[in-house]
Amino acid sequence: MTPVSAKGSFTADRVRLGVIGAGNIADMNVAGYLEHDRCDVVAVCDTDKDLAAAAAARWGASGVFTNLDDLLAEPDVDAVEILTPTHLHYDHVLAAVAAGKHVSCQKPLANTVAEAREMGAAAQAAGVTLRVSECFWHYPPLERAKKLIADGAIGQPTNVRIRTIVGQTDAPFQAGLRADGYVWRLNNLSPGGHLFDDMVHKYALALWLFDQDIVSVQAVVRRRDLFFEPCQAIFEYEDPGLLGSMEVSYAPKMWMRSSYYGADEFVEVQGDEGFLWVTRCTGEMLDLPAMMLYRGDEKELAMTGYSDMDSDWATGFKRSSAHFVDSLLAGTLPDMTAEEAAKVLQLCFAVYQAGNSKLPVDPRSIEGSVTPTGWADW
Repeated sequence: MTPVSAKGSFTADRVRLGVIGAGNIADMNVAGYLEHDRCDVVAVCDTDKDLAAAAAARWGASGVFTNLDDLLAEPDVDAVEILTPTHLHYDHVLAAVAAGKHVSCQKPLANTVAEAREMGAAAQAAGVTLRVSECFWHYPPLERAKKLIADGAIGQPTNVRIRTIVGQTDAPFQAGLRADGYVWRLNNLSPGGHLFDDMVHKYALALWLFDQDIVSVQAVVRRRDLFFEPCQAIFEYEDPGLLGSMEVSYAPKMWMRSSYYGADEFVEVQGDEGFLWVTRCTGEMLDLPAMMLYRGDEKELAMTGYSDMDSDWATGFKRSSAHFVDSLLAGTLPDMTAEEAAKVLQLCFAVYQAGNSKLPVDPRSIEGSVTPTGWADW
């Protein structure tokens, strides 16, 4: 994959950040900015004034706004983090770009591929940076896995399996989430349910791990409890020697350890000389090292457990935010670009289309959006 995006110039020695949206996931995304020694969170905007004021107090921001245009008119805001509902991203990103602000936007970037590409083109024309915040690309066990794969630790990759399980947890984080932050995810303001809202992380992971496009998708998609979408999908990569699978299961009566959501992920990459596992992401379901590597040849068989790395899921959020600041200060292109985000959306919609049609789908053929059969029919 070749990233295509604008790189905005940045001449100041600090980044002054405005946060747009102070809802459920805001603290997770802002933590990395607060810890960065060259970033100041200076303004917060939310239509709920009390929510905005409370967030500003927590983050030490002096500006509190309920109107987006008012925040964007502030000359001391260099960049914004957009954490609003997905269906609002298009308007909010275009407004920020038009105001000359650098933009980091929560996933998914948009509700359609065409919108994502239009947003990227607008940023490029304005000479500002637009990137999508993707915590999985900055989660230490996955970063280590990607490097080991690139370094040939398991030989030539032949298969990847990405498994997500959604269950229950008693984590204070999940118990403290505001229910009204999920209403828009359950109706036609969203093109789909869990496979759109959460699994974009895993689609992004499937593309990023190997820096290859996926050229064909087959899938079976089911529906549970309005939002959840158990799924089995098969991916064919550009390299015909590499295949992938994605499994999503829903177990509403199964409890698991987690400091965050009642969910977890398991990633297995097979190569012709060995394999590696990333055994946890969101939750802490298994008593195993966060990453394990097996390598075997005629002379030696070896299993290595990597227990020395930070496997806190929140670290991926912090590192992603820090990456945005660092890229602005260094004048380098941050990930994920708008074009990469568009490819993630194409993969997401290809899974829905393959599930609807029961036929293979080339993700690269999708320019709009695809909704699963029966979505929002209530």
